Amino acid sequence: MKILITGGSGFIGSHIVDRLLPRGDKVLVIDNYATGRRDNLSPHPNLTVIEGDIANRDLVNQVFDEFKPDRVVHAAASYKDPNNWYEDARTNVVGTAIVTQAAEMTKVKRLIYFQTALCYGLHPIEQPITLNHPLHPEGSSYAISKTAAEQYIALSGLEFISFRLANAYGPRNLSGPLPTFFYRITNGKNCFVMNTRRDFIYVDDLVNVVIKALDGKGRKGYYHISSGGDTSIKELYDETIAAMQFKPAQPVEERERNPDDVMSILLDPSKTNTDFDWHTTTPLKIGVKKAIEYYQKFGITETYTHLKNSHE
Repeated sequence: MKILITGGSGFIGSHIVDRLLPRGDKVLVIDNYATGRRDNLSPHPNLTVIEGDIANRDLVNQVFDEFKPDRVVHAAASYKDPNNWYEDARTNVVGTAIVTQAAEMTKVKRLIYFQTALCYGLHPIEQPITLNHPLHPEGSSYAISKTAAEQYIALSGLEFISFRLANAYGPRNLSGPLPTFFYRITNGKNCFVMNTRRDFIYVDDLVNVVIKALDGKGRKGYYHISSGGDTSIKELYDETIAAMQFKPAQPVEERERNPDDVMSILLDPSKTNTDFDWHTTTPLKIGVKKAIEYYQKFGITETYTHLKNSHE
């Protein structure tokens, strides 16, 4: 197949590229490197990389018209600064509208989108969260813009699948607690953990579902990609220091969560389990170890969060 991946040099996008190329697919990546890394992708005869912005309509239309993809994986997103509403709206909303209409014009057979679990709000009314849970994205600029984008995709006539994600982690990930723990420890800073729980999913398990969707499995609409179980941030910290073989001088400080943070985000993956014949297979200990090995080899210069009021 010919597959166009926006944000293909980012965390999730690059892992999808790595899975597609060995099986003979032709892949075109558009990335502006706002958060993606150039070393996430290696040159390959079937890989074309375009450095550009998905909010540039002329560029996007030209790329779609020339490449004529069979499938699109829309992984590009603005998320590095929770206070940069303009960039979130420009990239996540306007960029998605441009990509979606370009996909319509070139008769793309399926578009795959990644949505944040924060679309359900800061105070979910059920645990685990089902796909019937109402949308309340108003807690962050990221969630607002990602949800508006999802709704533009649904407004189109495209065959689409929107994957609402648990906390994805693994090599190349630069957002969330795991890379933050590594960065702080290696830079001699104290760590703290929030008294929250998250549903962590290793990137390889996530990509397994995406590949199935690209190959035609699943129905038009919405799915959760999640493990179905939640883990405390303290447990994630413990696995991190074990993988780093780091022995802190004192126990880690546990803090109350911020007002814009969620106590637990636990998504119900049952529809995905059934329709894709899929379950997670990577234990947290193994996934954390692989992520730490990547950070030790390639380093981290900065990390990101989707939420405001994060403490130093």
